[in-house]
Amino acid sequence: MKNQQQTINQVNHKINWFQKFLMVCSGGNIHILRKTPSEWNKFSGIGGIVLFTAVFAALSAGYAMYTVFDNIWTSVGFGILWGLMIFNLDRYIVSSIKKTGTWWNQILMAIPRLVLATFLGVIISKPLELKIFEKEVNKQLNTIIQRNKKQLQGEMTGRILQQSGPFETEKKQISEKIAQYQKSYDSAAVELEKEILGKQSGLTSGKVGFGSNAKRKQELKEQRRQDLENYQKQVAPRLEYLDKEISKVYTNLETERKSTETFEDKFNGFAARLQALDELGKNSAIIGLAAAFIMGLFICLEISPVLVKLISHVGPYDHLLEKTENDFRLYSKEKIEKGNALTDYRIDDFKENLNK
Repeated sequence: MKNQQQTINQVNHKINWFQKFLMVCSGGNIHILRKTPSEWNKFSGIGGIVLFTAVFAALSAGYAMYTVFDNIWTSVGFGILWGLMIFNLDRYIVSSIKKTGTWWNQILMAIPRLVLATFLGVIISKPLELKIFEKEVNKQLNTIIQRNKKQLQGEMTGRILQQSGPFETEKKQISEKIAQYQKSYDSAAVELEKEILGKQSGLTSGKVGFGSNAKRKQELKEQRRQDLENYQKQVAPRLEYLDKEISKVYTNLETERKSTETFEDKFNGFAARLQALDELGKNSAIIGLAAAFIMGLFICLEISPVLVKLISHVGPYDHLLEKTENDFRLYSKEKIEKGNALTDYRIDDFKENLNK
């Protein structure tokens, strides 16, 4: 029996380079896997899933960064970095699941890893959803931009009314005052004409010609004309000032509007596309369902290595891994016990020599 165990532990089967690479991706111990060929297919499959998840993560991050920086090399560099990070994280998540212990302990150990894998699946899927629905997202982005511009125009109109309101009110009051003076002058001119023509009214004598009454009405008309002209001269500087202030308000807000609209036209970043995708999902049940399926696909892809590791039976690899770790634990415990015993012996020997 002992000889058979030594034979099992010492046999190293040859693995081709591609299968070895996938096993390394799975996070398995390659030295133990060489001795357990029956486990190669399982770990190669897990490694393939981890590898392709990292590739999708790199593509996803690269596209997301391209929408932010609009630079291909920056996007490629960040995508590769993100893919390597996801690869290393997935590899650690899978390799940290041990098949030893009770089923309940394995479930408790897998729950936080499943939550983390689900979260990573959502993160990876979103940029790829944006790329898949790129045409629809661009159309919705244009709708959002036009809606924002309309809202901006309404806000600008409100601010114009608020800032120019006092000036407009004062200008209106001056115009009404000028209109009153003009009305008084027009009334005096009409009465003078009636007096000269001899039209009978409550304010005219009814005699034709330029008599004493017509002369008084002529003086009244002249007085009111002077009042009108004097008031117009008096308020002319104020009206000019009010017009300048109103024009300044319109000019400043128009400059701000053009600047803001230029910014709105560039409203096509990553967050804006996520908003457009969210609105598309709410407005179209088909797109919402398709996006949900895509997200579910990547979540399943991300958690599948953990599930495969969790539901698979305990195999030779797990037994050898447990034995290897136990050997190290026993070796460590033995060295600690020997060190403690040796220390106690030296202390006792020192005390005996001290008492002599």
